[in-house]
Amino acid sequence: MRRGSDRVELDERKKKILEIIIRTYVETGEPVGSRTVSKYKDLGISSATIRNEMADLEEMGYIIQPHTSAGRIPSDMAYRYYVDKLLNTEEADETETSVMIEREDKIDLLLKQVAKLLADNTNYTTMVSKPRYASKKIKFIQLNKMADLQLLVIVVLDNNHVTNKFIELMEDLDENVVAQLNFLINAALGGLEINDINLGIMQDIKNKAGEYSDIAASVLDCIGEALREDDTSEIYTSGATNILKYPELTDKEKMAELLTTFEEKQKLEAWVNDDSDPEEHGIQVYIGDESPVEAMKNCSVVTATYKIREGVYGKIGIVGPKRMNYKKVVGTLENCMQQLDEIFKSK
Repeated sequence: MRRGSDRVELDERKKKILEIIIRTYVETGEPVGSRTVSKYKDLGISSATIRNEMADLEEMGYIIQPHTSAGRIPSDMAYRYYVDKLLNTEEADETETSVMIEREDKIDLLLKQVAKLLADNTNYTTMVSKPRYASKKIKFIQLNKMADLQLLVIVVLDNNHVTNKFIELMEDLDENVVAQLNFLINAALGGLEINDINLGIMQDIKNKAGEYSDIAASVLDCIGEALREDDTSEIYTSGATNILKYPELTDKEKMAELLTTFEEKQKLEAWVNDDSDPEEHGIQVYIGDESPVEAMKNCSVVTATYKIREGVYGKIGIVGPKRMNYKKVVGTLENCMQQLDEIFKSK
């Protein structure tokens, strides 16, 4: 899980009190006072001691006091501590975290189903990205003369993504010239990793094309466009209106920005393109300012990476208030990842 900076270690009593405050605030959304904490009999300490301990926790930055309440709420640092320290010692409740994914032949239908199931199960908002390829190779390029002044460029990648582009010609091309250009470009680019294609290789192609260097340059432009199109991220979202259930997220300006982000999706590119460890299945928890998405700085985001096969992966994210039920969310996401692994292995 994503970890924050070093903090002052808490003794066992402070840990118990902080856990009570976090659990109570997660359940109720109301600031927690010392009287509420004192109702937990297993603490075995006086109300005065609880108040002193809470004052220490506040001074250390683990709890804060809202302006309109005498109670306290957890800070981002408290949630981070809870996620990193306390949650790791707990086992998820299988009855709460189980989701049943139905097998689908089409990957887009499967991922849309996952987004809806997670949103329904957690009561938060979910994001699922289409699979991306850690590396891509050009399988082959096919040039076809379609009309006297038109050339079709077909670009096929090793992930079987196919893109068709048309080039308008200034003069008619002989079929033999088209065949020679086709051979030249495939000999230079066929089988190459996309990242290995550099300006030197492209210039060499244009030099070898001689009097047809302008046409070769146009073909290379088409190939570049095809590669950019293949990199376009598609993200499925579900449960965007679930965030309306949490008063702390209903500030009009912030709410509008968050809903726009889920609707337009371009702003989710930072999340999708965060490839710090694309092959890692582990759960990542982003709290507040840790979020890679600007509009989610007032939220918590729990993510995981699914893997279809070697080098082919995508992301799943669950977005909710900072007081989200981390135990349930993490358990649900782990359960989901296990099922997806089984489904992808059977394909």
